[in-house]
Amino acid sequence: MAYWHFTTFLCTILHAVTLLKFSIGADTLRPNQTIVNGQTLISQSQIFEVGFFSPGASANSFLGIWYRNTPDVVCWVANRNNPITDPEGVFLAIARNGALVISGAGRVIWSANSSGRVASNPILQLLDTGNLVVVDEAGESSSPKSYIWQSFDYPSDTRLPGMDMVDNTDTGQEKYLTSWRNSDDPSPGNFSYRIENQGLAEMVIFQGTTKIYRTGQWNGLGFMGTPPYQSPAFKSNFEFKNDVLVSMSEIYNYSMVARLRIEPSGILQRYSMNEKKDKWNLVFTLPQDLCDNYGRCGPYGICNTDKTPICECLKGFAPKAQQEWDWSSGCARIRPLDCGDGDGFVGLSGVKFPDMLKFWLNTSMTIDECRAECLKNCNCTAYANPYRTGGRSGCLIWFGDLIDIREVPGADNKQILYIRLPVSELESTNLEKTQRKKKMPGKVRLTLAAAGVVFFCLICCTTLVIRRLKRQAAERKNEDLELPLFRLSMIAAATNNFSNGNMIGEGGFGLVYKGNLSAEEEIAVKRLSKTSTQGLEEFKNEVILIVKLQHRNLVRLLGCCIEGEERLLIYEYMQNGSLDYFVFDETRRKLLTWPKRFDIIMGIARGLLYLHHDSRLRIIHRDLKTSNILLDANLNPKISDFGLARTSGCDQSVDRTKRVVGTYGYMAPEYAIDGKFSVKSDVFSMGVLLLEIVSGKRNRGFTYCGHHHSLLGHAWLLWQENKDLELIDECLNDTFVESQVKRCIQVGLLCVQRFPEDRPVMSSVLFMLGSEGVVLPQPKEPGFFMEGSCSNSAENHIRSTESNKGSITITELEPR
Repeated sequence: MAYWHFTTFLCTILHAVTLLKFSIGADTLRPNQTIVNGQTLISQSQIFEVGFFSPGASANSFLGIWYRNTPDVVCWVANRNNPITDPEGVFLAIARNGALVISGAGRVIWSANSSGRVASNPILQLLDTGNLVVVDEAGESSSPKSYIWQSFDYPSDTRLPGMDMVDNTDTGQEKYLTSWRNSDDPSPGNFSYRIENQGLAEMVIFQGTTKIYRTGQWNGLGFMGTPPYQSPAFKSNFEFKNDVLVSMSEIYNYSMVARLRIEPSGILQRYSMNEKKDKWNLVFTLPQDLCDNYGRCGPYGICNTDKTPICECLKGFAPKAQQEWDWSSGCARIRPLDCGDGDGFVGLSGVKFPDMLKFWLNTSMTIDECRAECLKNCNCTAYANPYRTGGRSGCLIWFGDLIDIREVPGADNKQILYIRLPVSELESTNLEKTQRKKKMPGKVRLTLAAAGVVFFCLICCTTLVIRRLKRQAAERKNEDLELPLFRLSMIAAATNNFSNGNMIGEGGFGLVYKGNLSAEEEIAVKRLSKTSTQGLEEFKNEVILIVKLQHRNLVRLLGCCIEGEERLLIYEYMQNGSLDYFVFDETRRKLLTWPKRFDIIMGIARGLLYLHHDSRLRIIHRDLKTSNILLDANLNPKISDFGLARTSGCDQSVDRTKRVVGTYGYMAPEYAIDGKFSVKSDVFSMGVLLLEIVSGKRNRGFTYCGHHHSLLGHAWLLWQENKDLELIDECLNDTFVESQVKRCIQVGLLCVQRFPEDRPVMSSVLFMLGSEGVVLPQPKEPGFFMEGSCSNSAENHIRSTESNKGSITITELEPR
């Protein structure tokens, strides 16, 4: 009977699809409506959007929720384990009983049942919180408790404000985050982030069933292993039941758009959106350093990133392997415990307590009673008061190995871990000091004591000053280099020891290699060449600048490597190489139809607008060219190579350099001749790119037997004669849109005008490119009007080829 009812419902929906076309775009869906591929629901404040999408380079489709202003950021996926291989005829519908169904080709692909309550008039609604809910329109309440079904009950890889993470053993309910398998596959991956109530609550990242990171125990105020992070915008709500953390959520704040995501690599990242609501800022990452890696220093080891090496043994312990210490093997006792009253304790503060592998917890016992209880059992290795809350008593005892202890920067030192040691080990540390005191006369001891007090005060003051200076230096360093460091051995293994077979390019910095960190993670590695015209200055410059930049049209720097003389930059791998690989190749150019070329133009313009106007640092690239535009698997453009980039104070500021670096054919006249550069220098390069993408011809080395002009001059002459469409690449004849091509040529000519003040800023460039019907200004004669001729085409071809291998450096000579 149930099957018959569902079949009837499905047939009704199919009939509705064939007879009716509904305009989707509001935030609700009713039982007589469907969503098909290309249609979406949009939340009331235009924050979220739900519909079908294909992630990355995947050909499969999924139902998901994403941010409307940044559609590449997907925060929830319905059919993670049921990909849609053919989206034709697939639709989402809501049944009369409130059930959600994705169907296609007469079969159910995915379904979500209601809570069991019967709704007289169910509707599906996308809220501004990002929660997709089924509610009864006839109901009186719209609170979460009245929802018949909600997506927040089934998290994917992202936690949004208002979404609960749950570990409720009474109800058997558990909600946690699970990573995507990779950027192209949203099915559940190897990593999860969840609540663990093993004694005291913690938040833990698992790889399968193996812990790779934990926050440290809840102490009544927070998780003790995480550094203090206070922000009025990020407020969490914790629900406890008998000291068990049942649920945790972040209070929804309509003015703050934020998210927490576990990446396919297992890294947890917190993002907040900027005020313009068009880009994301990374707030923090966990694990944040090597000491956050679970059990980094092994049993009875303690980790401190301020020390070298970062691991050392706890007091009373020594490395197990004396000659070559493998950190995972940890430490062992120097002397065995005496048990009973023959043992004592040494206090350790400002640390994340060890993992609770074997423990005993009493919430009413005093700290003195806790000490006595520990001494009763020879297997007790440490004890502590588990609570930070003022005056609250409690006893936490560890048995066996103490694992995953680290010093916590910024900790208040008010919680102390007492580690058990034999009295002989405790006495040995003070024996020499005690003997010296006994041998001294009383007056001498008194005088020395007074001097000692003064000396101690001086030492304390000096130490505080030194620590402050070190902290300030570290903060300045972190501002410059907030970037993971890779080991050379790891990168060498990933690139097959920098083999020629892995080499994918060459630039002014050096050779570029493809590498594989894992079966699923590909990287591109730029290796500084000893003969490079660029060097350490460009290396540091690129690291400092690009690490602060985040935009979908800028290449992402994953890390760097500095070992010995090696200087390596590790980037995300771009599957389709650089733009010039397509535009100037007789065969591959045909793969770039006009719609795709126009998308690439718009992407480059958006990336450059971000550099000039919207980034934390206003950046002048100074080497914008086709070979520095990389294409991902979907041919989306990303600006790369920031080794020559410079920061600028304001849009119209002009700087001057004695060392002119860049590539002929793309450099603005004022920069190539006088060394003057500004954002308008990049605008000139953008104009050259526009004309090259439209024509499929290089500006540098362009020849035409009717005249001796460059590509810029040729485009200018055609535009003056109203023959500008003759500039277009012949392979685009079947796909180009005339109005778009004409607009791109005219904007390109506006960008390459001789004088900087005549060129538009990037915000105007993007507006003119994307606006139909807008009357554009008339361009003036371009800079570098004259260049080559048909008689010296061979020479020009050689020079063009050489110039695109890297940057050309020209140094002005000034008299002393």
